[in-house]
Amino acid sequence: MTATKVLVIAAHPDDEVLGAGGTIASHTANGDDVHIFFLAEGVTARDPVCDLVARAGDIEAREDMARSAAKVLKAHPPRFARLPDNRMDGDMLIDIAKKIETVIAELEPQIIYTNHGGDLNVDHRLTHQAVLTAARPQPGSSVRAIYSFETPSSTDWGSAAMTTSFSPVRYVDIGQHLNAKLDAIACYDEEMRPFPHARSGQALEALARWRGAFVGLEAAEAFEVLRELA
Repeated sequence: MTATKVLVIAAHPDDEVLGAGGTIASHTANGDDVHIFFLAEGVTARDPVCDLVARAGDIEAREDMARSAAKVLKAHPPRFARLPDNRMDGDMLIDIAKKIETVIAELEPQIIYTNHGGDLNVDHRLTHQAVLTAARPQPGSSVRAIYSFETPSSTDWGSAAMTTSFSPVRYVDIGQHLNAKLDAIACYDEEMRPFPHARSGQALEALARWRGAFVGLEAAEAFEVLRELA
């Protein structure tokens, strides 16, 4: 049986674990081929001026965290576009989409996971839009399904007045993979915060338990279905 090829396209290193870490672990446990592509570097938003050269060491450290997390989840080593963090709105959407198109053409994934389009974080919103642009339905496309995930401390902080709220209809059982998700997010220890912050280990586990309770499972991750071909 041929493995399903999965591509996770996330705005920042840690989004992939926060939103879909258990699902990634489930895919790899089933023998699926999981690749991860990060668009923004996730570091320089803390600075008054973006200086990728001055922060090269910190960016590389963040990428090392992403590599460690991918190893925990048994995914392929991730790819990085290194767009300026929280400044993706300074790039042309078509240029972002073309970076994604290149990776899709190379990997030919059947399933794509990406950020929710209504998150507070501008990079998340643009990632979502760029994915839909790059993976627009065309004859011969490998992509059979596109799902968006929630990112604690961004999806939950968005405003319905600003854009659409997260309304999941697809739930993945991660009861057997919750520990892998928590181990993977621990690789991003510098990005985590003490409970009761939304981006804490306890909150992340609580969300997985709560999403599981929605559908009678011990733990789950929730997704919006953006496209799904039966």
